[in-house]
Amino acid sequence: MNAYEHIVQYYETDKMGITHHSNYVRWMEEARIDFLSQLGWDYAKLEDLGVISPVISVDVKYKGSTTFSDKIRIVVKVLEWKGVRLKIGYQMTDEKDKTVCEAVSEHCFINKEGRPVRLHQEFPDFNAALLEQVAQ
Repeated sequence: MNAYEHIVQYYETDKMGITHHSNYVRWMEEARIDFLSQLGWDYAKLEDLGVISPVISVDVKYKGSTTFSDKIRIVVKVLEWKGVRLKIGYQMTDEKDKTVCEAVSEHCFINKEGRPVRLHQEFPDFNAALLEQVAQ
């Protein structure tokens, strides 16, 4: 999988010129959407199939700061997938390869009525694609 790249925008910084901490969570979402697309299961496709994937937890550790125009590389990895909860890890590095943020998000898959989706039964190809990515 290719890493996702984000260029820090001016509006993402605060009065001190540092990226506001809330933006890192937004970048995680961007990187996750890109990751799913690279898997061949982009989010629009999932929604068309009636599947949504809400965030059920986020853990973010800030290791360094970023500023306007910095290029941030985000590596996304499936840390755990056992058929119910998807745990994704994010490693964000700057252009000098310094880690600026490490994070984990957890997701589940539900239908539009809010009921859990059993991917292994209803979407076995997607389930297999996720399993293939675990701990790579």
